[in-house]
Amino acid sequence: PTPGRIPAYPAAERAVRAIGQAVSYAQWRRQAAELGKVPEYDDIDESGAAGVIERLLGAASPDPRGVGLGDDDTRELLGRYGIAVRPTLPAPGADRAVEAAARLGYPVALKTTAPHLRHRADLGGVRLDLADEAQVRTAYRELTDLLGAPADLLPVVQAMAPRGVDTVVRAVIDPAAGAVLSFGLAGVASELLGDLAHRLVPVTDREAAELLRSIRTAPLLFGWRGSAPVDTTALEELLLRVSRLVDDHPEIVSVALEPVVVAARGLSVLGASVRLAPPPSRDDLGPRRLPSY
Repeated sequence: PTPGRIPAYPAAERAVRAIGQAVSYAQWRRQAAELGKVPEYDDIDESGAAGVIERLLGAASPDPRGVGLGDDDTRELLGRYGIAVRPTLPAPGADRAVEAAARLGYPVALKTTAPHLRHRADLGGVRLDLADEAQVRTAYRELTDLLGAPADLLPVVQAMAPRGVDTVVRAVIDPAAGAVLSFGLAGVASELLGDLAHRLVPVTDREAAELLRSIRTAPLLFGWRGSAPVDTTALEELLLRVSRLVDDHPEIVSVALEPVVVAARGLSVLGASVRLAPPPSRDDLGPRRLPSY
């Protein structure tokens, strides 16, 4: 309506609809003012991460789709932001698997990393809680008998993490929305239901807390049916660190942490992948928000 004049509507329904829109807008403005803050962490090495990214992009052949990082480079880059990934050791044969287990310390997990089997425990590609050499050799033989030759399976050995709830944390650059952080539980059921929640980067502390509670399977994190609640505080911090990483470095076009096992105390990142690409020409990768007047 024109300032100084009373708005008039041809029907009561339109007037009610206009009032409803005004209320929704006021709620959106109030929520935007209460979104929380982006915390600072003393152990984040932003310049060190930038150096790692520059080195890796400089050594890679030009590719508009970017370059996927190897395990060691991924751990180094994420470690600059306080995100520790549990190391894995290759196991191209049973003897190497036993050597890796002795080096990492028992109990260990033996799992395949071939793309078509990655994160598919339901297909028999993961063997857990192997307590000694005999169990490692037996599991290795069963794995190869079931799924094929080691060269096709790319098996690795990893030290066991405390039991908890398996989750997944991802961040990508979306052409329409900008940088987006996503969270959900790991596993076929959540993937089948599409049970992922999303927030625009940079994520605040309040948004990180809301993100955990936005998925339909969130009760599993908070003690569903008498189970022990997991360390959601550590999980929120992980989300905030990934958000900072992507927000600080536009060359990072995707990050996937899967699975992230969240225990009653602490969490363990068991798998991670990062893709880099030359920085985009546009620099408005943050949230698209209307200005305040």
